[in-house]
Amino acid sequence: MSDDIPDTPAPHALGPAAAAGAVQPPLPRWATALSIGSVWVVALVLGVLIGSLSRPAAYASWLSLALAVCALLGFVSQLATQQKDGFVTRLAATLTGSFVILGAIGAVLALVAGLR
Repeated sequence: MSDDIPDTPAPHALGPAAAAGAVQPPLPRWATALSIGSVWVVALVLGVLIGSLSRPAAYASWLSLALAVCALLGFVSQLATQQKDGFVTRLAATLTGSFVILGAIGAVLALVAGLR
């Protein structure tokens, strides 16, 4: 009767995640900086384009659209690293930086529009 039961491998001592294989090496610092900084550069470029091409009444609409684009690019750039360790931290840094950059540009544009 025991011959009819297939042999199942014993569970791994450290659990199913350890049985999956070797741990990936951490993401190099330059790759982290590139994945975060590239989105910040896009935020800066979009902010400058908004300030130079749109009319003052539409600044807020375009800045919110630029922030949405940066959020999507942030997800894409962090998922492209294919590293789950530190994903939330990298994504938070990406989105926070984009928000600060576009917020500062929005404040400058509001001051400039108020002086006109």
